Amino acid sequence: MQRITGFGGFFFRAENPEQLAAWYAQHFGITEVPKDYVTPVWTQDQGPTVFAPFAKDTKYFGDADKQWMLNFRVDDLDAMIAQLQAAGITVEKHPEELPNGSFARVYDPEGNPIELWQPKDPEGAE
Repeated sequence: MQRITGFGGFFFRAENPEQLAAWYAQHFGITEVPKDYVTPVWTQDQGPTVFAPFAKDTKYFGDADKQWMLNFRVDDLDAMIAQLQAAGITVEKHPEELPNGSFARVYDPEGNPIELWQPKDPEGAE
């Protein structure tokens, strides 16, 4: 059986696509989509990816009008939080480490929820 090997892209509507793409590039290092076929696109590091539909009335995403939430893996959650806070971005850190790692929540300029996840090392060392 053929299977999916990873995400090839995430496409969504935005009020101001250019401004939002620049925000993601500035704060998360996700390069903007090139305007040509020579410039490389953003490449993510290999690692775990969760694909999880939620009930349509979930409160987990925050705003009930938001239909999706991004979850980005990070190597050092505390350093990422400090970087975002230094840029004036509000970050809500989950108060405790969970069995699968540490989490924080931010919102992009259009109010879309973004979960930051530092996976727990399977052998217990971060």
